[in-house]
Amino acid sequence: MRRWRESLNLIERHMPFLRRSLHAGDGVQTAGDTFDCLHLVYFGAIKTMVLAADGYQQVAGLHLKGDWVGLDGIATGYSACDGYAMDTSEVWTVRYDELLRIGEHVPELVHVLHTAMGNQMARDREWRFAQARLPADARLADFLRSWAQALALRDMRTDDITLRLTRAEIGNYLGMRLETVSRSFSRLVEVGLLAFDDKRRRHVAIPDINALVAYVQSRIHP
Repeated sequence: MRRWRESLNLIERHMPFLRRSLHAGDGVQTAGDTFDCLHLVYFGAIKTMVLAADGYQQVAGLHLKGDWVGLDGIATGYSACDGYAMDTSEVWTVRYDELLRIGEHVPELVHVLHTAMGNQMARDREWRFAQARLPADARLADFLRSWAQALALRDMRTDDITLRLTRAEIGNYLGMRLETVSRSFSRLVEVGLLAFDDKRRRHVAIPDINALVAYVQSRIHP
């Protein structure tokens, strides 16, 4: 069973949870709040943001169906990120202490939680790798490759992807200027790796995801 589906099934079968419907921009959690809950995405997409001391907001993570939000609060006892819905979404909120208590009798619950932590660390490692070793065009291509593969794992369409982030937010997440993001999109379209299906350029098609993967591999700095 795919991990995202396993998380949802286990919570539904064994845990009391609060079901919350969200619209784009609605908050999931607030940085600095006392940590006591985790949030599991049932559908939609959630972004997490970190606020620096100088007021700069950094996109810290993107979360789809079956992803956990709030894991970074376990270590400190406080929520480290603000979380917002990127579109119409639903999250299931569970108390962390209750999850651990029930997990003593249902060890699969603790296992999926540990797996989620490991996956998040792996994604962070991949993001740092891309930041350090990929030029701008390949960094954007790798971001789109990752997004498309995450959708495919959840049996969602990858031939017509709606970009829920603005160009500025994508640049923020990838460490690129807005103009660089726009130029990189244009270059990827020119070489046939992407196509846009609307004038607002929010719906992107990836004709061949393997070609996108090969392009990223070819641009890795030694």
